[in-house]
Amino acid sequence: MKKLLTLATAAVMGFACIGASACKDDKADYTVGIVQLVTHDALDAATQGFKDALTDKLEDAGKTVKFDYQNASNDTTICTTIANDFASKNVDLIMANATPALQAAYAATTTIPILGTSITDYGVALGIENFNGVVGANVSGTADLAPLDQQAAMMVDLLGLTAEDKVAILYCSAEPNSKYQADVVKSELAEKSITADVKTFTDSNDIASICNGIVSGGYDAVYVPTDNTVASNTSTIDNILRGADIPVFAGEEGICKGCGFATLSISYYNIGAKAGEMAAEILLGKADIREMEIAYDQAPVKKYNATICADFGITVPNDYTVVAGTELAQN
Repeated sequence: MKKLLTLATAAVMGFACIGASACKDDKADYTVGIVQLVTHDALDAATQGFKDALTDKLEDAGKTVKFDYQNASNDTTICTTIANDFASKNVDLIMANATPALQAAYAATTTIPILGTSITDYGVALGIENFNGVVGANVSGTADLAPLDQQAAMMVDLLGLTAEDKVAILYCSAEPNSKYQADVVKSELAEKSITADVKTFTDSNDIASICNGIVSGGYDAVYVPTDNTVASNTSTIDNILRGADIPVFAGEEGICKGCGFATLSISYYNIGAKAGEMAAEILLGKADIREMEIAYDQAPVKKYNATICADFGITVPNDYTVVAGTELAQN
């Protein structure tokens, strides 16, 4: 009877842990849940940077980590499901990659440490007024905000835009951080007496029609911020706008590779790695997440898409670096 009870107890415990990453792996000291909004180059790089840095830092401390990576396929409801699952499993830490992922994790738990990455503005994302750089709860992380005033100036200078030109700002209305960037860039262009009109779409199904409207509207250039839905649909944007001789300035390198002629881009791998370093500090008890300031990439890089620039006849200064994979073929 004692044997039967022991076996029954073990069976129940084993069943409870089926599919549950937070049931501690004997070979790992920590379990970290990663919820990523969607697959594209920028977010993928941030996730890889996070995993590499956290693994290295914990190895240096004689510790190991198991990652439970989940991708929401650009569906905010799936972000919520994933975050709630991590909370129920009581993982040691959650890494939330992109704003909807962060919002879902923030709503799912007040106790598990949450580190965001690829977030433009944490105050906007979490509805914090007069945000001072510290969330003050169980959340911190890294931001992907590049200097927007410099981006606007780069676009104007490279294209030689004047007050007679019109710019369209294209982004997904479901992404609040995109709106934040659009508002800032529109204001910066207004200071240069350049008209900028916001053109939003609700989801990927609307992108083609909005782009066609930009073409028929007689716009001279398009600015796109670090928008996840744009990043997943660059081929559609490129086919319509480049085909109509309308150049696109991109908020980050991944979008630039797909449809932009130039960008002032942060390194998503680096901001992910910084979040990984912060995670190690938290897990090892060396830092309190409630006191951790949001970290930024301090060295954005001027980059250009060589193929698209050649198509438009745009010459970039020598301090620009070519986006990998866009180099012109050598004869």
